[in-house]
Amino acid sequence: WVQAVRRGVAEIAGADANIGLVGHFKDATSSYLSAFPGWQLIHVERQGRIDATAIRDAYFGATPAMVQAALAPLAAEIPPSTLTALERFAHTPHYPALQEEWRMLRRYREAWSAAPYPPVFVTVDAVLRCQDHVLLIRRAHAPGKGQLAVPGGFIEQRETVWQSCLRELVEETHCDLPEATMRAALQSVAVFDHPDRSQRGRTLTHAHYFDLGNAAFPKVQADDDALQVQWTPLSELAGMEEEFFEDHFHMLDHFLGLTDLNEPSRSLA
Repeated sequence: WVQAVRRGVAEIAGADANIGLVGHFKDATSSYLSAFPGWQLIHVERQGRIDATAIRDAYFGATPAMVQAALAPLAAEIPPSTLTALERFAHTPHYPALQEEWRMLRRYREAWSAAPYPPVFVTVDAVLRCQDHVLLIRRAHAPGKGQLAVPGGFIEQRETVWQSCLRELVEETHCDLPEATMRAALQSVAVFDHPDRSQRGRTLTHAHYFDLGNAAFPKVQADDDALQVQWTPLSELAGMEEEFFEDHFHMLDHFLGLTDLNEPSRSLA
């Protein structure tokens, strides 16, 4: 995305323009401001009292009919056009869906608020390829309800990441291939550990990439946390990025080279 921003600015300002980036370092999440070497970084103090967290809490904690009243105490910090847009959006089908996700994340964080230190969660994911298709699910629950994802979930106390990966694959898709077949198909394992990759909190996932080659498609059926399961052609994935949960598209890109113009899909079998 940094390169996309650079290209967009270059189209407007020209390649030789002197570019300045104005921003406020609020906390660790502001580190992206340092991702543009060559641009002059101009640090400014916080401008006004506006706080996106306070606006989200008031907005998603209201009902559609009460949005205006809920945002009234913050109205002085919000442009009138933004207030109007928020009120209109509250009457669309997307508003209750986002409310559900907001409530789930609040409950999740509250459940861990008494922990003596910030929790670190460990998950696993299975990228299963067969006949140049990849196995995907649609998530049945928030966060990411209805979004595409690769099968996976949280590791249990007495499991290795390998055992957890196979278990989650079976639970969500009923893809119950023999362990020997899965070991033979395993191409690589990668850890995805960006601190902000999940809204649930600090979450590290161990993604396992399997390639079954041209074998017959294993029988699959959605279950557990999966609303739907599908074999998706690799050729269609590059145009589906916005449908994916969290960084799962980038996970697929890592293993399959979806955005590599010179190598649209990697075959490691």
